Amino acid sequence: MKEATIVGAGLVGSLWAVYLSKAGYNVKIFERNSDMRRESFTAGKSINLATSYRGWKALDNVGIGDEIRKIAIPMYGRTIHDAAGNTTFHTYGVNNQAIFSVSRRELNCKLMDLAEQSGKTTFYFNELCTQVDLVNTISVFENSLSGKKTKIKSDVIFGTDGAFSAVRYNAMQKCDRFNYSQHYIEDGYREILLPANEDGTHKLHRDSLHIWPKGRFMLIALPNFDGSFTCTLFMPFEGHRHCFKNLTGKDKVEAFFKEVFPDFFELMPSVADSWEKHPLASLVIIKCFPWVQNNTALMGDAAHATVPFYGQGMNCGFEDCSVMWDLMNKHKENWTKIFEEYQLLRKPNGDAVQELSLQNYLVMRDKVADEEFLTQQKFEKRINELYPEKYLPLYSMVSFSDIEYSKALKLGNEQDAKIKEIINKYNIRNKSSIIEMDEVIHNLFNR
Repeated sequence: MKEATIVGAGLVGSLWAVYLSKAGYNVKIFERNSDMRRESFTAGKSINLATSYRGWKALDNVGIGDEIRKIAIPMYGRTIHDAAGNTTFHTYGVNNQAIFSVSRRELNCKLMDLAEQSGKTTFYFNELCTQVDLVNTISVFENSLSGKKTKIKSDVIFGTDGAFSAVRYNAMQKCDRFNYSQHYIEDGYREILLPANEDGTHKLHRDSLHIWPKGRFMLIALPNFDGSFTCTLFMPFEGHRHCFKNLTGKDKVEAFFKEVFPDFFELMPSVADSWEKHPLASLVIIKCFPWVQNNTALMGDAAHATVPFYGQGMNCGFEDCSVMWDLMNKHKENWTKIFEEYQLLRKPNGDAVQELSLQNYLVMRDKVADEEFLTQQKFEKRINELYPEKYLPLYSMVSFSDIEYSKALKLGNEQDAKIKEIINKYNIRNKSSIIEMDEVIHNLFNR
């Protein structure tokens, strides 16, 4: 009988259990926390996720995509809220392409249920991984409630236990020539739950991601099914006039929102009362290599944790699953060959998604209201509409295709320089008519 151990019952670990069960493995999955399905649920308890093409591909590969779509809300673009309270809507792609808002917790619970339904996956909670024997493929766990220690022997071990992975810390980081770094960005985040109207309807347009860009920081909102929005304020911890360090007490929080986000304050005048309901959290990027030692591998955030500004952390982790699955089929479950190719394929893409995430933070907080950026976005979108086989904007490459992140990053940077050159040469402006843009585009592509 084929035996697999997964450390970490988060999104990637639970999905990977579905894959391994499909391949006939008996899967034991150990989680240091308690079973979230047995706890009371509050919407907005964690950053909502944006599921895009790569995530759906990984879910559809094992036939569970439609189950997840039942708990996901399509967002067809971003709505920008300016300082005067005006809004503008910008579509993400073409032909109603959308990314999907889904509660992290609700998604995680659903994936655990689906993994258990296979009949081959067993979850163990309150189990802290204290040791991994990389030579003999043995993992050791200690139950935080009883203190009981359990030793598990398996054919393969997968560390899917997040940015601060115990598998990585207790085993891989002790290996010779293992490279590891962690970098906290200057900004943190705090969540705010914007409640529904009294009749249960949404206070903002439902099928959109909402952004209040403020140059050095921003507020975003993603819709929930109950009419609420999970909102997240990203802002410096300190060193700026507006920073978390200065927001001490309800009076200062209320004054901040009245001054900086007055239209949001009108929607939620009780925002100061809700300020402490969710903790202030930090944002970290983790880089490491190798991701594999003998029959143990890291996946998801354990290998390549990133910041959330492209909405690709989960999608990248899910893509780890679909790539690993393809390699299992290619190499007929020869784990030495699978793992060797897996890390060579995925490491450049893990690095690239981290770079893309940092780049997109600048776009979201600084550029989405900038005239030059909006002109470039409009022009690129029109090129894609007219010549979809010849041109994909960077956002579409990342969110609506499975082009490797590393290739998308390289091509996107090259395209960015060329498009700016064309816009300047032909004096394209955001107010330029479609006819004017089309003439330039047709001339460029029909030379």
